[in-house]
Amino acid sequence: MPANHSAAIARSSEFSNYLRRLLAARPEEGERLQTGLDRPFSIDEMQAFADWPALATQELLAPALRRLRQAVMARLICRDLEGLAPLDEVVSVISQFAEFAVRQALSSAVASLAHYGRPIGEDSGEEQKLIVIGMGKLGGGELNVSSDIDLIFIYPEGGETDGAGQGGKSISNHEYFTQVGKRLIALLNDLTADGQVFRVDMRLRPYGDSGPLVMSFAALENYLLSQGREWERYAWIKAKALTGDADGLGQLVRPFVYRKYLDYNAYGAMRDLHAQIRREVARRDMADNIKLGPGGIREAEFIAQVFQLIRGGRDKTLQLRGTRATLTRLGQMRLLEPFAAAELQDGYAFLRKLEHRLQYLDDQQTQTLPADAENQRKIAASMGFADWEAFLQALAVHRGKVSRHFEQVFILPTDEHAEHPLSDMWQDIADQPPEARLAELGYADPAGTSRQLKGLAQSQRYLQMPLSSRKKLDALMPALIEVASKFPNADDTLSRIIGLMEAISRRASYLALLTEYPQTLQRLASLYSASAWVSAYLSRHPILLDELLDVRVLYAAPEWPQLAAQLETQMQQAAGDVEAQMDALRHFQHAQSFRLVAQDLAGMWTVEALSDQLSLLADLVLESAVRHAWRDIPSRHTDTPRFAVIGYGKLGGKELGYASDLDIIFLYDDPHPDAPDLYSRLARKLSTWLTSATAAGVLYDIDLRLRPNGASGLLVSSVSAFRQYQEKQAWVWEHQALTRARFVAGDTAIGEQFETERHAILTLARDAAKLRDEVQAMRQRMLETHPARDEDVKNARGGIIDIEFIVQYLILAHAASLPSMTGNTGNIALLAVAADAGLIDRQLAEEARASYRLFRRLQHAARLNDKQSVEVDQALSDAYRSGRLLWQQVFEQALDFS
Repeated sequence: MPANHSAAIARSSEFSNYLRRLLAARPEEGERLQTGLDRPFSIDEMQAFADWPALATQELLAPALRRLRQAVMARLICRDLEGLAPLDEVVSVISQFAEFAVRQALSSAVASLAHYGRPIGEDSGEEQKLIVIGMGKLGGGELNVSSDIDLIFIYPEGGETDGAGQGGKSISNHEYFTQVGKRLIALLNDLTADGQVFRVDMRLRPYGDSGPLVMSFAALENYLLSQGREWERYAWIKAKALTGDADGLGQLVRPFVYRKYLDYNAYGAMRDLHAQIRREVARRDMADNIKLGPGGIREAEFIAQVFQLIRGGRDKTLQLRGTRATLTRLGQMRLLEPFAAAELQDGYAFLRKLEHRLQYLDDQQTQTLPADAENQRKIAASMGFADWEAFLQALAVHRGKVSRHFEQVFILPTDEHAEHPLSDMWQDIADQPPEARLAELGYADPAGTSRQLKGLAQSQRYLQMPLSSRKKLDALMPALIEVASKFPNADDTLSRIIGLMEAISRRASYLALLTEYPQTLQRLASLYSASAWVSAYLSRHPILLDELLDVRVLYAAPEWPQLAAQLETQMQQAAGDVEAQMDALRHFQHAQSFRLVAQDLAGMWTVEALSDQLSLLADLVLESAVRHAWRDIPSRHTDTPRFAVIGYGKLGGKELGYASDLDIIFLYDDPHPDAPDLYSRLARKLSTWLTSATAAGVLYDIDLRLRPNGASGLLVSSVSAFRQYQEKQAWVWEHQALTRARFVAGDTAIGEQFETERHAILTLARDAAKLRDEVQAMRQRMLETHPARDEDVKNARGGIIDIEFIVQYLILAHAASLPSMTGNTGNIALLAVAADAGLIDRQLAEEARASYRLFRRLQHAARLNDKQSVEVDQALSDAYRSGRLLWQQVFEQALDFS
């Protein structure tokens, strides 16, 4: 036997009284330890430790499991203390052993009740299996070495046993599984001459100690819906089915733990639970408890789990059981700063390593630092420190970091701070007219603002709010009144904010978000002051309030490849649930649109660059929608559809605004006999995915009228049919539309065919005089339905449409000899190409380019403030004049204003 192994065992025995006693009482364990010290204790080795099927009875199984535990513990202690086993190995090996022991004990318990036959479900008629649920650190795969194990027993259906065993006696499934559970507990928990396998704690089950030992799915579901408490959501995060129907349990429990919305109420619930623990720690003088005391293990766990409760329903990558894995994910998502996640990981690892050394001393479940000098010496040395004082200093550093991060995450909200100076004004608003104080604050219409505030305070919506929600709203309103008063349009700003408060008054989680993060109020008021459109958008989609929390994310320029990967992950997580996928697309699109508008209002984008970003967003969403909608088509003949989306109009020209419709058509190129039907179904499904109003809102409005033969044509066309239509039947206005068309999503080969056909059509030789007449006639028809007004930059003479028609005419008239005019580079760039080629006057072209930019900016600004018209000033009049002069030069005809 290796001498170095003997020395390692001797060193470890110095720090573990339990190991020293074990090896003295069982010399054979020392021999087993010598041969196995260089490798982790694997599940295969546990399986090979004994002939388990031959040890079916409790009398035979109980001592075998206890001896296996001794072997596992001996190796773990030595490997850990010698630095051979990282923390992950220690917690995973003991967790694997616990699961193995539970399964062996369950098999024995079931065998001992064979005389009752098999338990049969009354609805399914199938045999029922007990689901043993591991909670706490066992469920998370992070058990400590001397831990008890928290279990819950569930079975799927009520019914009776079939009485097929000896004696033929039948009992209810509830009674049967109660007996199974009791025998399982005894096998693990009973103290014998060989010790225990694990102490078993059943107090986390529904109703605790006073509840039944076992419960059916139906009873558990009823309990969670009607009586499940917030702390139980925290507990069930780590729940793992060690035996039985794990999928069925997950479907039942997951909605209770993980809400579909962002659940900021979790902060208050976790804060309350932690306060109870702190009070108990103080009452029992447990400051030296490294689990429950300040900066202890529990605080690190709470940090991880509060983010899971808040966001796990929306982001399934947070539905993790392990604390360390969750902290890693939080750092990746930047919900925790990477340095904070790293400090928490280091602190948690240090505390868990220390926890194990405390438990190695005498195999006791303790997290309290020793009081006697000898054990203090052993702990300090086993942790790698020269003395107790050096160890305490390092411990204090780690606990201080954990405690600091805990306090930053769970910072007390505004309603627990000193009362706001305007609180009395809000509380007395029904009896004391606030006009004078509103005027002092800078409100221009204090009477009108007062009426709105009173309307909110006296509304049935407010009066019928739950008390906890009303308290949050009462805490928010004084701060919102103050912050809105700082803006020049204070009355409009507060009016819009009141609309938001009315929209979220019954959504306690959103009130909790604003209460928990008072720093968001300034950002909120800034956006509501700047844009009526933004305020209406945010009030329709209050889930976007979450975007205000982190300004680094809110104002970070989009990285579309990274965002595409993020969306794909979310869509895959929702695979099989069409509604969830539709909502994922909507949440993604709304969040990115909101970030862009916040950046726009901060001056980060020109109108042209912003349109590019909104167009890229639409492209990305359409690409994802095509891919995943196709997977929902039954009987599809290929995994990748030979199908493409073509964008026209603002989407095609990359000039999208925040609320623009998508002008699109669908093409396919597939010889399969079922292709026309399959792609028609895909087109209809896509239309549904894009336009249906779900709980998350609408994705895009779409317009399909630009397809061949318009509204009377097929929803989807083959590439060959599209080509034939464009060459033989299309009207001039359809070729005009083609000037601003591009491949957007789907099969790139079809996209290339479309671009080839588009270029061929646009470069056809045309009779310039005839074309001129047709373009002008088309413009006149548009004016009949949308008369020109100078307040309307789109339809005004010399405005947006006139300049776009000029460019479209120049393309169709001259692309045959000047192919560069077919580039989908936008109207401003194409005016420059035409000027460089001598097709139009250079000075007029430059003026028209500047005018077009001005029109776009004015149109954009008007939409942001929900205005249908713009103010006409000299600059706008001059811009119209430039557009009219260019029209006159191109069409050799002055504009008719009659």
